Amino acid sequence: MKSLKVVFLGTPEFAKTSLEAIHNSNHEVVGVVTVADKASGRGQKINQSPVKIFAVDHDIPVFQPEKLRNPEFLEKLRQLNADVFVVVAFRMMPKILFEIPSKGTFNLHASLLPDYRGAAPINYAVINGEAKTGATTFFINEKIDEGNILLQEEMDILPDENAGSLHDRLMNMGANLVVKTLNGLAESSIEEKPQPEVKQPKNAYKIFKENTKIDWAKNSKEVHQFILGMSPYPTAFTTLKIGSEEKGLKLFAGKFEIQPHDKPIGSLDISKNTFKIYTADGIYYPLELQLEGKKRMDIKDFLNGFRNFEEIQMA
Repeated sequence: MKSLKVVFLGTPEFAKTSLEAIHNSNHEVVGVVTVADKASGRGQKINQSPVKIFAVDHDIPVFQPEKLRNPEFLEKLRQLNADVFVVVAFRMMPKILFEIPSKGTFNLHASLLPDYRGAAPINYAVINGEAKTGATTFFINEKIDEGNILLQEEMDILPDENAGSLHDRLMNMGANLVVKTLNGLAESSIEEKPQPEVKQPKNAYKIFKENTKIDWAKNSKEVHQFILGMSPYPTAFTTLKIGSEEKGLKLFAGKFEIQPHDKPIGSLDISKNTFKIYTADGIYYPLELQLEGKKRMDIKDFLNGFRNFEEIQMA
């Protein structure tokens, strides 16, 4: 098996797993590009990306440019003489950067392209109740997630699986697919193919805070999938009114039943033993939740925290 010299570009844990897989293969990682260190939290502690931490631990040169068009940064990458750049969970790249390596630059995307192009493919596959998803490696071009496909692998989405669980399974599948892609490029055994033309591909736009609010007017299955697709991050929420105070309530897990009712949609029944929220066609039962200012807990502990249930209603 021929060995390729690789520059890896990525940031989060999802990317680090692919970097580790390449490092453990016969290919050589000659450099890593990742986000600049950031201060966060109350103590403004400096945090390094998982990709940087792995690279430093394994003596791989690290680059953290503020601007990807920086001439000095680009020249340093050229001097590494990499055969290929591998991109996993990174930012938009300019043509001047992704055209550097002789064998091109490929990206790992956590969907079966052309469906779910965008920043949140795992979340939307669960939200939309898909039976399967997968991972795709493709050559980067100037359009987002639209380059020629190299390899693709399918994965079943499990019943009641949330985005966090699917993320972890795709992370490991994707890491293996990245190495398979490198092996294929090394041996010139992969035939790149244009993405199929789809009139209305399913999109996976970036999720903002306002996109995470639960719409109780939807049917129970849709509500359930929305909560699973947002769990554990960025987390679906609703708002409770406790006395005169409004508080956000994050929901991580629950169950539902389809059942005719004459209750107002989005209203609740709550007591020491019950927490029901009425949807368009039934009832949703929260099982794991977090009230604003409190820690995440199961439904039993949550209900034990109240004495006067009459003052609680949906805001």
